[in-house]
Amino acid sequence: MLINLLFPPRCPGCGTWGVRLCARCLALFGHPIRVPGAGPPVYALAAYAGAARELVLAFKERGRRELAAVFGALIAAALPRLPGVGPDPWLVPAPSRASAARARGGSHVLRMARASGFSVAPALAFMKGVRDSVKLDAASRQANLAGRVRLVRGGLPPPGAKLVLLDDVVTTGSTASACVSMLKTGGYRVTAVLTLTTARRGHPHG
Repeated sequence: MLINLLFPPRCPGCGTWGVRLCARCLALFGHPIRVPGAGPPVYALAAYAGAARELVLAFKERGRRELAAVFGALIAAALPRLPGVGPDPWLVPAPSRASAARARGGSHVLRMARASGFSVAPALAFMKGVRDSVKLDAASRQANLAGRVRLVRGGLPPPGAKLVLLDDVVTTGSTASACVSMLKTGGYRVTAVLTLTTARRGHPHG
């Protein structure tokens, strides 16, 4: 195509020209590995570093929306491998701040959840007052979210559904903890948390 001649595709992970996503970068996302921590088990597919981090950022912040299909396929392959989840779980996307979602053209986590082909329940939202957590430490992240996650009544899953909370990266676990707690308050049980990446050290795919 002419557009590819004028603007050749480039892998958003490593920058290789001529491909939209190279096999080497895709291979950084492996089987779900347990991330240490309290609460429902958290699993990640890659370390939040290097090319894997660049892929997440390209999808999340740089307009590479076509990566939703890639991440959706990775999620679909990972879900059956999560212990205790069972068949036909519902995915609950972790919420984004309203301003961030608007800037991205919608929730990126919801987009990749829907691309997985599994049932999706957009059941959570942040209230006003939640700040960008990028530069916050663990204690500040927890305080930032305290009492600021709410249920979205029109997005709730059916009673008794097996839920998996989905996110793009786990850092301190504050977001996952706050989301799981709110779902529990609403009478729902989260069997696992699945993230594309983890910022905690020691992930074998990193």
